[in-house]
Amino acid sequence: MIKCGRPRKGEECQSRDRLLDTALKLFLEYGYGSLSLETIAREAHVSMRTIYNQFSGKAGLFGAVIKRASDPFISVLSEGLLEGQPEEALTAFARQFLLGITRPDAVRIRAILIGESLQFPDLAMQFYEQGPQRTLNHLEQFFIRQQQVGYFAAIEPSLLAEQFISSLRGERVLKLQLGLGSTPDEAQIDIWARQTTSLFLRGCLSDGADGFNRD
Repeated sequence: MIKCGRPRKGEECQSRDRLLDTALKLFLEYGYGSLSLETIAREAHVSMRTIYNQFSGKAGLFGAVIKRASDPFISVLSEGLLEGQPEEALTAFARQFLLGITRPDAVRIRAILIGESLQFPDLAMQFYEQGPQRTLNHLEQFFIRQQQVGYFAAIEPSLLAEQFISSLRGERVLKLQLGLGSTPDEAQIDIWARQTTSLFLRGCLSDGADGFNRD
């Protein structure tokens, strides 16, 4: 019999990952409003107190699921800030971002959010803060640093971040959400990331930037 309760030292991360894996599976299966914390706790073999202590409730748990999904975007961009050209860093970020948001479970989570956010405003807040807002904040810092060394023109960094994310999503992500497209494979993602990044950069490079000719 598996006992619920506080894990032993060294097992906390494993227990947390199991809880988040279980929560994601159940959110995808039942949605948000129809899923109880009791069900999550039972399926993950943890206590209700553990969930409240770590996540403050269901909305916080949903936010943690979203945060874990967005962590790869953030880590790729953060690592790329220190090495290589900005185009390489942005392309690597774009590839990881598109691989993440076009997965069937990511498309499903977004559909759940849209369908239930009006009834559960905390759900929308957790999603936006732990996913899109974190990503935009890191992109903004990326553009600020690159502007300081003269690579990008003096355009509001937050606008650059928003426009780059918007250009990546485009119509293809909308079609996925509507069930009008198929999940792209890695080769298609690579072309998508490179073409979008190249097109974006041609519109925001400063006059002194190397590697591109401006008409």
